[in-house]
Amino acid sequence: MKDFYRMKTEDVCKDMQVDPGNGLTNQEAKKRLEKYGPNEIAQKKRRTIWQMFFSQFTDFLIIILLVAAVVSIIVGEGIDAVLIIIIVLLNATLSTIQESKAEKSLQLLKKMAAPMAKVIRDGVVQTISSREIVPGDVVLLETGNYVPADGRLIEAVNLSVSEAALTGESQPVDKTTDVIDKDKLPIGDRLNMVYSGTIVAKGRGKAIVTSTGNETELGKIAKMLSEMEEEETPLQKNLEKLGKQIGVIILAICAIVFIVGIFEGNPLLEMFLTSVSLAVAAVPEGLPAVVTIVLALGMYNMVKRNAVIRRLQAVEALGSVNVICSDKTGTLTKNEMTVVKYYLHPSIFFEHEQAKQNKSKSLQLLLTGATLCNDSFITMKDGNRITSGDPTEIALAVAAFDLGIEKATLEEKMPRIHEIPFDSDRKMMTTIHKDQDKTLSFTKGAPDVVIRNCDRYMTEDGQIKKLTDHDKELILQHNTQMAQEGLRVLAVAFKELQNNDFSNLENDMIFLGLMGMIDPPRPEVKQALEKCQTAGIRVIMITGDHKVTAQTIAKELNILDSNDMVLTGSDLIEMDVDQLVQVVEKVKVYARVSPNDKLKIVEALKKIGRVVAMTGDGVNDAPALKKSDIGVAMGITGTDVSKDASDMVLTDDNFASIVAAVEEGRKIFDNIRKVVYYLLSCNISEVATIFISILLRLPLPLIPVQILWMNLVTDGLPALALGVEPAEPDIMRRPPRDPKEGIMSKDVLTSIFIGGILLSILTLFVYGWALMEHDQIELLRTMVFFTLCTGQLMHAFNSKSLRFSLFKVGIKNNPKLIMANLASFGLLLAVIYVPGLQNVFGTTNLTGKQLIVSIFAASMTIPLYELVKVIRYRKK
Repeated sequence: MKDFYRMKTEDVCKDMQVDPGNGLTNQEAKKRLEKYGPNEIAQKKRRTIWQMFFSQFTDFLIIILLVAAVVSIIVGEGIDAVLIIIIVLLNATLSTIQESKAEKSLQLLKKMAAPMAKVIRDGVVQTISSREIVPGDVVLLETGNYVPADGRLIEAVNLSVSEAALTGESQPVDKTTDVIDKDKLPIGDRLNMVYSGTIVAKGRGKAIVTSTGNETELGKIAKMLSEMEEEETPLQKNLEKLGKQIGVIILAICAIVFIVGIFEGNPLLEMFLTSVSLAVAAVPEGLPAVVTIVLALGMYNMVKRNAVIRRLQAVEALGSVNVICSDKTGTLTKNEMTVVKYYLHPSIFFEHEQAKQNKSKSLQLLLTGATLCNDSFITMKDGNRITSGDPTEIALAVAAFDLGIEKATLEEKMPRIHEIPFDSDRKMMTTIHKDQDKTLSFTKGAPDVVIRNCDRYMTEDGQIKKLTDHDKELILQHNTQMAQEGLRVLAVAFKELQNNDFSNLENDMIFLGLMGMIDPPRPEVKQALEKCQTAGIRVIMITGDHKVTAQTIAKELNILDSNDMVLTGSDLIEMDVDQLVQVVEKVKVYARVSPNDKLKIVEALKKIGRVVAMTGDGVNDAPALKKSDIGVAMGITGTDVSKDASDMVLTDDNFASIVAAVEEGRKIFDNIRKVVYYLLSCNISEVATIFISILLRLPLPLIPVQILWMNLVTDGLPALALGVEPAEPDIMRRPPRDPKEGIMSKDVLTSIFIGGILLSILTLFVYGWALMEHDQIELLRTMVFFTLCTGQLMHAFNSKSLRFSLFKVGIKNNPKLIMANLASFGLLLAVIYVPGLQNVFGTTNLTGKQLIVSIFAASMTIPLYELVKVIRYRKK
């Protein structure tokens, strides 16, 4: 790929074989269209809906569920089979919908190109479809136009292009036609080039098209997206691992119970039915549905906290994030330039708030000049301030407006009669105004240029004094000082014209002062950053802005300290991923970055084992958003491409909303873990009760239909209610979870085993008591069935926290769990006391004494497990 920005315009025209005055001929354009293809982003072949749907059935846990459904049909439990199949189909449908939405990102990239464009062909200006543009076309650019293809500028008149969607630069970039002879120059610094998908902010220009379609910078991003593999979130990996673990457990349960039962003399058919029923019960078939619902409810909660989740399982992944790569503009800052500091000569500094009390003549004229030498628009409508135009010029007009100088009123009083537009070579803009019997010119621009062309200055009281070389040096020192504070500084000067002589307007001027602007941090961001620090989350600022500005904001927000590094896009060009890995832990700020740079940063962080959340709003951010563990797009300023490549969209573009989402994500993972703990510990209690009874040569304590019913009653509503459990007290005071730690950590596995055995022992205690009191098998089984079911419902309250005491987290804070347990308990009583159901489930009425013994044993689940928590977590 040639570096067209390093070539002279005549060499570019020669290389592209085009006459810049007449453009291509229509015949030549047709040939090139056949050769290069349409100016649109090509897409890889998309999967069909059915392909997406059937791919959902390759998951190990889903396969086990389908096998369980078939087994249920074989043993005559059609209801259970239908339930399993419905859940599987629902899961597959939801996943298919999510995947279908995710694959629309390339479609939206295609729509970014301008639909129509003006070109010169056969010496005539023609308006054509942008897809018909070919390399060598001469494209005309005007304010408000989308740039339809990449091109080298051959003409630029006051041309400024907004490249934020491509480079991340918050300010429109002033363009030039000059050669820039530098190697490996970042896109944002190629001032003589324009790029597809960017917008002309002001002025006009003419460019020779150098790249179209997939060869444009926009097209390269599309290619990166199409080649990038969709990565699983931590939750997907954990659930897959859990599915395999459960599968092994199921096979072991079936084999052991069946073999031991046969050896102990139980009938072959009875043992087959029992072992198969246990296998069905051991699969927490409600888990996929419960997880989906828990994630959906988490998504709903996040919407209320200004975060919209595009992929359900990404809700949890946020909770495992230990690095947040945040864009500066609009996320950490307000995304609006604001004048914060003024300088009047000699050596008079004051903040904007102080300016309200400063009535000096020089300040008033400084604000007047900044407002008149200004093309922005500002007015009040229904009590709201309406603005439009260049952000820097808006900032100047708003500052004057705040201090009582209204642009419209001032322009009416001092109308503009002539102007010299801003030029990137001159770095100044000048306007001429009639003020009653006087004619004044106002000039604003780069301080070094403006000061060089001044020979006098105005004092605070309005006196005009000579500006010496020493004065100029002092002002430039103050300008450097303001720039080092991260301020964008402009100088304003004026001149009274004699005899309406418009010659030498920008020479021998009178210096008025400097105005420093900054995009200030959001007030709520500091508190959010403190939360991140407490939660062990590292925050990295990645921005398209200049290094000094980025450093200043980062220091103000306490992101950057003396031991941290700052890298620029130029630094990153010289480094590959492996080299970046060596220093990535020390870098807190990246400035002037390109799309590949962002992707490189994410890859380096992931290579050292970090779970990365990346924020972004432009087309350039899409690959990094997709590559990161969690892509976070901006809802207000973000492009459609960035939103569709992301996992989460912020409706308020606020960093604080990311932290709120992280908190919600941690809570979601906790709740999923609680659900898994509850379901599996209950299932273990059933297996252990039957297995121990067989070893003790006791009658089977439960029949298959009771096992299946127990599974449905206790696995349903209580598990769902646990999924909406409020956050635990230390939710944002813990370090991030190790991404290698699955849902089934050693600690959780131990808790599951202890909880299950505890429930089993209490149930066997009742079984033993019943055996001494009675010999009726239906009564024995009813007591075991009632005790185990009630104990599992009680255990749901133990599951509210695996570490904190139930009395600390409270019972009343989750009324849904109370209601779910009451409903499940009602269903349990129904199969014991409703005559028609007694025949189906092999149950019989329990007397008052029998109920008291069973309820007492089941209730002991809570105090005994509280004791377990004290013993296990006393040190922690």
